[in-house]
Amino acid sequence: MSSSDIFIGEIIGTAVLILLGGGVVAAVVLKRSKAQNAGWLAITFGWGFAVMTAVYMTGTLSGAHLNPAVTVGIAIKDSDWSNVPVYVAGQILGAMIGAALVWIAYYGQFQAHLTDPEILAEQPAEEGMVDQKAAPNAGPVLGVFSTGPEVRNVWQNLATEIIGTVVLVLAVLTQGLNDSGKGLGVLGALITAFVVVGIGLSLGGPTGYAINPARDLGPRIVHALLPLPNKGGSDWSYAWIPVVGPLIGGAVAAGIYNIAFA
Repeated sequence: MSSSDIFIGEIIGTAVLILLGGGVVAAVVLKRSKAQNAGWLAITFGWGFAVMTAVYMTGTLSGAHLNPAVTVGIAIKDSDWSNVPVYVAGQILGAMIGAALVWIAYYGQFQAHLTDPEILAEQPAEEGMVDQKAAPNAGPVLGVFSTGPEVRNVWQNLATEIIGTVVLVLAVLTQGLNDSGKGLGVLGALITAFVVVGIGLSLGGPTGYAINPARDLGPRIVHALLPLPNKGGSDWSYAWIPVVGPLIGGAVAAGIYNIAFA
């Protein structure tokens, strides 16, 4: 596959991933959404279906990595880093596009949520807390775009992201790559989608399971740039954890694969 195929495929695939994944979070969280308060099960299955849709859509074009941690894992497995920058650039750009599309699709709900007196009344008390368990610099809709911890503990949060990503990338590497060796096969894509659901159900509680640097960083940038009223901060003090943790997890998974399965 050519560099242009990889770049375009990763943009499209990651945009679809974030559109559907961020979209289910918006549906559950935002006021005046028909799916408001649908709960964690809806979010985890929504993200699983988002992965499945994006992988099947672009697997033949780019291999549908859709995640720098997966790209790093495959690069370590194959000892081939030549296309890593192209993959990562497409993934981050695609994630930003997907996040912007979520904002467009839920524009009215964002406006209603962020101008609701009840939501506004909650913010000053939260921001004034000195030792806040959640994110002191996170606005009320940041969770639609990116992740954050329920208990702010750097080493626990980092470990959680590493562990979740090891499970994801090891699943990708062991569930059958396509003939090119650069992405998931048909059955592997379906299995991995359910693995994402499983990670969300079992390991998503502490941090919201980014397990994907592009999935978190791209939408966080969009949150910082969008003209959302009363949007609050983008919690940049936490932003490194869902980037570094998954990259470490992807490398660890590749090491386990090379030792145990290769």
